[in-house]
Amino acid sequence: MTTNNTTLLDSIDPEIVQTLAKRQNEIANGAGTNSKLTAALALGSIPVALAALSKDVYGQSASDVLDVLQFALLLEYLEAEFYNRGVQNATVMGIPAADLPIFTTIQAHENAHVAALRAMITAKGATPIAKPNFDYTAKGNVPGFNFAAGQYATFQVLSQAFEDTGVRAYKGQAGRLINDKATLTAALTIHSVEARHAAEIRRLRNLKGWITGRSRDDLPLFTQPIYDGENNASQAGILLLPLGNNNGGGEAVTEAFDEPLTKDQVTAIVTPFLA
Repeated sequence: MTTNNTTLLDSIDPEIVQTLAKRQNEIANGAGTNSKLTAALALGSIPVALAALSKDVYGQSASDVLDVLQFALLLEYLEAEFYNRGVQNATVMGIPAADLPIFTTIQAHENAHVAALRAMITAKGATPIAKPNFDYTAKGNVPGFNFAAGQYATFQVLSQAFEDTGVRAYKGQAGRLINDKATLTAALTIHSVEARHAAEIRRLRNLKGWITGRSRDDLPLFTQPIYDGENNASQAGILLLPLGNNNGGGEAVTEAFDEPLTKDQVTAIVTPFLA
């Protein structure tokens, strides 16, 4: 490294330097990156590397943001329609009077999320995707489910599956919004409410409010991808299992962190529910 580069490096925010060093190490271990950053790091050019780093790590485009918003809108359509039909058929399904306010509240939240996402997409000059038709039997994985008599327990199972998916889905897309602070803030406000929904539905089903390991509890086998990866015990490259010895053990370590799902993973989970 040249003297000029050393002087420049000394003047840069340590967090940026740390990010650059981390990215260089990731690339050395086979991680993908853009060609300009690879070349800059190979040449040891700090100025060029910093310029390339901004695009490599922080360079989400307007199309990224719109893609996230449209993707989130699909998930919210799925949930809003589910709760709209559930509340409409509450008496038929046998939802107890004590439980109904929970679902009417979640229904209102999900419809508000749909309205907000549609407005954000429109404000960016794009057209919100149309609401598709849904198959809440998940292509036969939930045989005969149609919001009919005696199906309240199944309704709760699907509710848990949708809410647990939503929490991880929003988390997985947050990084793509890093350059659009207003949209990121809006997405995080929805994410936190989805987490509250998930905890409340789990409580209603007499389950813990958090996920232990990769357990799907009593949900059907086809829902397992919603929970895969939740047994991760390493955060930011730090193995936390030794810490669990004094903090509730290994299960508590996995419960303490919710892992993100990628768009592809969520798409695979949601696709069976598209008619």
